[in-house]
Amino acid sequence: MKAIRRFTVRPVLPEALHPLSELARNLRWSWHAETRDLFQSVDPERWVSSGGDPVRLLGSVSPRRLAELAEDRRFLRRQSAAADDLRDYVTGDRWYQGQAQTAELPAAIAYFSPEFGITAALPQYSGGLGILAGDHLKAASDLGVPLLGVGLLYRHGYFRQTLSREGWQQEHYPVLDPNELPLVPLQEADGSAARVDLALPGGRRLHARIWQAQVGRVPLLLLDSDVEENDFGERAVTDRLYGGGSEHRLLQEMLLGIGGVRAVRTYCRLTGHPGPEVFHTNEGHAGFLGLERIAELHDQGLDFDAGLEAVRSGTVFTTHTPVPAGIDRFDRELVAQHFGPDAELPRIDVERILGLGMETYSGGDPNVFNMAVMGLRLAQRANGVSLLHGQVSREMFSGLWPGFDPDEVPITSVTNGVHAPTWVAPEVVRLGARQIGAERTEDAMSVGGSDRWDAVGDIPDQDIWDLRRSLREQLVTEVRERLYASWRQRGAGTAELGWIEGVLDPDVLTIGFARRVPSYKRLTLMLRDQDRLMDLLLHPERPIQIVVAGKAHPADDGGKRLIQELVRFADDPRVRHRIVFLPDYGMAMAQKLYPGCDVWLNNPLRPLEACGTSGMKAALNGCLNLSVLDGWWDEWFQPDFGWAIPTADGAAMDEDRRDDVEAAALYDLLEQRVAPRFYERGQGGLPDRWIEMVRQTLTHLGPKVLAGRMVREYVERLYAPAARAHRALAPDAAGELAEWKARVRGAWHRVTVDHVETSAAPTGTAAELGASLVLRVRVGLGELAPDDVEVQAVSGRVDSEDRITDASAVPLKPANGPDEEGRWVYEGPLSLDRTGPFGYTVRILPAHRLLASAAELGLVVVPSEGMGEGAGVLLR
Repeated sequence: MKAIRRFTVRPVLPEALHPLSELARNLRWSWHAETRDLFQSVDPERWVSSGGDPVRLLGSVSPRRLAELAEDRRFLRRQSAAADDLRDYVTGDRWYQGQAQTAELPAAIAYFSPEFGITAALPQYSGGLGILAGDHLKAASDLGVPLLGVGLLYRHGYFRQTLSREGWQQEHYPVLDPNELPLVPLQEADGSAARVDLALPGGRRLHARIWQAQVGRVPLLLLDSDVEENDFGERAVTDRLYGGGSEHRLLQEMLLGIGGVRAVRTYCRLTGHPGPEVFHTNEGHAGFLGLERIAELHDQGLDFDAGLEAVRSGTVFTTHTPVPAGIDRFDRELVAQHFGPDAELPRIDVERILGLGMETYSGGDPNVFNMAVMGLRLAQRANGVSLLHGQVSREMFSGLWPGFDPDEVPITSVTNGVHAPTWVAPEVVRLGARQIGAERTEDAMSVGGSDRWDAVGDIPDQDIWDLRRSLREQLVTEVRERLYASWRQRGAGTAELGWIEGVLDPDVLTIGFARRVPSYKRLTLMLRDQDRLMDLLLHPERPIQIVVAGKAHPADDGGKRLIQELVRFADDPRVRHRIVFLPDYGMAMAQKLYPGCDVWLNNPLRPLEACGTSGMKAALNGCLNLSVLDGWWDEWFQPDFGWAIPTADGAAMDEDRRDDVEAAALYDLLEQRVAPRFYERGQGGLPDRWIEMVRQTLTHLGPKVLAGRMVREYVERLYAPAARAHRALAPDAAGELAEWKARVRGAWHRVTVDHVETSAAPTGTAAELGASLVLRVRVGLGELAPDDVEVQAVSGRVDSEDRITDASAVPLKPANGPDEEGRWVYEGPLSLDRTGPFGYTVRILPAHRLLASAAELGLVVVPSEGMGEGAGVLLR
């Protein structure tokens, strides 16, 4: 008989154990070993059965056991120490507070993301974007950054994955009860639930409740539409992560962005938390938050243009996708239907809203509303998530800045990082603590600093190798348990599964590959030549073994076919002890997988991997990377601590041929370099050269791949400048900037470069290094004044088509007032500071003290082709 309603009956904690509730509700336990150890000691068996979730543990432990603990003086001392430590962590000064004394840092930053991977106990993530968001919050907490997270609470989370007997992915959506999660409802002063609501077409309303998770020092607000006031359709808006059709996704993103800002305002009103000066949009899903903030300013008397400038000044937008297909795009009419007088934000003209997201540029679709385009237009500062991804993003979005070379598009990069206390195995932490002390180890993982990591170089080889072998052995045990459970779900009987006891060997080179399964990540590249892969797996002296995991999107049958192809290969009795596929990849599995592997494999189609943080997590545990030069590996690869898989990008070949070539390169590396290095033994019987690579990985990559380093960069390079710009754009200044932009746009068609000459032209086409030219440029400014523009000389080396490839720009100055025709003459020196083919040009850009970038308006004037005394000179 099935229950019609479900709820949780919790035991009442004795007064002496009340601190356990506070410790369970603050998710710092998910990365704080001492707190987890305390909960494990409450009831070790129930701790395992609860999946290491303190809330579930306390909901199931017997009253008798609680009474025993309330009288256990040793337990109470440990509990008191953990509670005091959490209190000090939450209230004490940290890195940010020290910086704030000397820098104008924001009082608060709101961080919006469609998913957050904090812990397996709060399953609100699907993959890298959510895990990155979770690590961002945790690192901000460790550093004392006043972040406030905003997301949605999905009642089904992301799907759970099993396999059919034939190896086909199957999805399951277990219902999540917020009362069984580490959440508390945000309440009004009278005890009622705090809510936000949105207007929908036809006079309907979308209501959402606000739940709060506490991530160390950082509050995380999650909006939940499954409330009684909503009709069935509205209740389902937050049903599952990345589910449903276009309108469903649009409503999710409206609730996240618009409802999220309203939730932030409600939270700040109820708690006294400082209002955010900076809003950070993690991907385009939350982009509507800018519209809500413009509407807020409209109510304060600012028109749309002034509000737009004020909002842009304090907004940071991070793009994570290197491919247009990864961006949410909606039909123009669908978006128009949900805004305006009969729906949400009635005070804003629908056409102004649509103009922010329309692809009104060369190659775009003007009938499509693009969430990333809106994110870029609503943010004064934007970034990709690795150096290479920044470059890819500048090229992908260059249509928004016509007339500028891609390298001048105002999208910078902050390379992702990972939260070491979450992802580093306890055994690795203990080894570090034994070498440099527990406090320095914790500091190194949170704050970074190469000096703290250099001490790893003094750990004896034997200790490193014993640790690696122990972690590999733990992984073997974990794989066998998960593989057995998977085969039972696939319908196998116990009598069929005796072979699983022989799966994997703790002394064999172990390779890991785990990630989402879109086609560009090439899950099955390793299968291109199955006979050769079998030879590697079964090599009599240097065998390898491979652990694979990953989920395909429920609507991606192509990804499911890739999984099935790999599962069928792994089911082959000849190799099933050497290669396994583990279903239901998530944080709990990952925390065992990364430390237990010797090599982390990554073979995407370059340059389609934005960052690839799984390899970072593996590296922090002493696992070596074997990867295509993409994402972060392109930036930090060195032969001292890993291998680069050669690629054929740019070559004239079809996709199949490219996969064959790159798979062959992978096999060659494994056969000729990776496996021999692992099995090679020195005089002491240890793989000395392999251990040295592990040591180099920890000392050189360790401080770079930290989320603490990443968050510090966000603070220094994006949050602090955004806060300063936000303060500078008070209402009067915002109005001034908006009026100036309108005036410049209206007059720009009359701005011209009329003539370019040099006062000391080189003889012929050659000049000497160190010489200097004086440029004179005659320009027409129309209705604009010199204060509205900057005239620049742009020079540098040129390629075979006379394109300047390493440009440097120098401003020129007016030589005198306008002539009788209203033309101005600008002049200035041009230094010939490098040898080889060299060229110059001039250009005119808008200029204003409140612009964050000269490219901000997307306006530029350059000479017509052939103007002046030669576009380039050759230096000898």
